[in-house]
Amino acid sequence: MLLVICLISVGIDQGTKWYAAEYLPKFEMTSYWGDLLRIGYAENTGAFLGLGSGMSDSAKFWIFVCAVGLILSALFIYILRTKTQTAYALASLALIFSGGISNFYDRATNNGAVIDFLNLGFGSLRTGIFNVADMAIMLGVFLLLFAKEQKVDTKDV
Repeated sequence: MLLVICLISVGIDQGTKWYAAEYLPKFEMTSYWGDLLRIGYAENTGAFLGLGSGMSDSAKFWIFVCAVGLILSALFIYILRTKTQTAYALASLALIFSGGISNFYDRATNNGAVIDFLNLGFGSLRTGIFNVADMAIMLGVFLLLFAKEQKVDTKDV
């Protein structure tokens, strides 16, 4: 189950990023549905919603590559070894991991930038520009808030 979640999440994210890079206008947003949705290619050199994009290249490397790589590695090991989480909680963690690893892959292959292309909002009240991996992370965090801890046989997951 965990492998399927990761493959689907990463596959959709990387497929939509490829589409954005190939077919969407660069650094220009197109509005849809009365400006509720804006779509356009953007590159994010920071973290979630561009946080940290003004840091030095060295700081970005240590935080967004080294630290995030360690955190993702630790999360992966936890997912594989835990015996106290429900399948629901493990699926939530798999969404967080798959979103993180997909954005991490972007950073490694796109000169430290993550491809973003979606923006939602009403008038001046708008989200930052995001991607499918960000949605997987946020969905995983939201679902994890409702997960209850209990013993589970990880061979079934």
